[in-house]
Amino acid sequence: MNPSLQLVPEQASATAVHLDHLTLYLLVVAAIFSTLIFALIFFFAIKYRRRSNHERPVEVHGALTLEIIWTVVPFILMMIMFVWGVNVFFEMSRPPDDAMNVYVVGKQWMWKTQHLEGQREINEMHVPLGRPVRLTMTSEDVIHSFYMPAFRVKFDVLPGRYTTAWFNPTKPGKYHLFCAEYCGTLHSGMIGWIYVMEPAEYETWLAGGSGSESLASRGEKLFQYLACANCHRTDKPGRCPNLQGMFGTGVRLTTGETVKGDEAYIRESILNPSAKIVAGYQNIMPSFQGQVTEEDLLQLMEYIKSLGKPAAAGGTAAGNATAPPAPVGRGAAPATQNR
Repeated sequence: MNPSLQLVPEQASATAVHLDHLTLYLLVVAAIFSTLIFALIFFFAIKYRRRSNHERPVEVHGALTLEIIWTVVPFILMMIMFVWGVNVFFEMSRPPDDAMNVYVVGKQWMWKTQHLEGQREINEMHVPLGRPVRLTMTSEDVIHSFYMPAFRVKFDVLPGRYTTAWFNPTKPGKYHLFCAEYCGTLHSGMIGWIYVMEPAEYETWLAGGSGSESLASRGEKLFQYLACANCHRTDKPGRCPNLQGMFGTGVRLTTGETVKGDEAYIRESILNPSAKIVAGYQNIMPSFQGQVTEEDLLQLMEYIKSLGKPAAAGGTAAGNATAPPAPVGRGAAPATQNR
């Protein structure tokens, strides 16, 4: 078929097929009932029209069978929509555990992508065929919307927050990337391309950037440059918690509640450390707001993710003998250098 004549974008992901089937079901049900309702309106308007000023209709009392039909049939159809929609929603909301991670930063007016291996791209993203891709997205300025029609992926990208999406490409090729949220005068130019490559071809492309450092390696250097290691010690107890093994675990706060040490928590810890104070530590860490960019935050995040569990020493985690579950950033001394 001529691409210009396509009613819907090409299906290039596993989720696209399921979403299109659900959409087709909704459209068919809506079309059938709309046609039926309008046909009955015209039919009854003509059949039961008043033919003279003295004509009076015959009153009908009760139609139990009819009432059961028009109650039960729509209920069944709506429940099918609900159950089917919930299944598709959960499928789209839960990235597989083995998904590769790619970070996306929206900025007026471009998309910046970063691979864990260190490759950076502008308005492009290369991914391997048949492997789930997890996107962690944020914005440097205003609200954007990351839209890949062929994969049926469209999520708002918000400043100060992380949005997660995923897709599993099923066809190699070159696919459109758009910003679907008006974000300023050059919004229409905020476009790009997604390249789905055969696994061997993707590995070759990945190896072409051998001179670049991984995100975790860059994050480690930034961690040292900002003097974070002065307080977040791993060799002995420090003035703030040990970060080893922190990501993905529960962090106990001075308020008594426990929060998850995820991407949002790490970001808040760096930019607004006084928001949540970890139990057992004082509020002495400065804010790094304005000193680190969104890309710096992603690098620091990957470095913290890469830290393994602290080595055991006499049954106690090394460097954190008395500390509670390890958070990030709370209680660190002011950095000695600014970026």
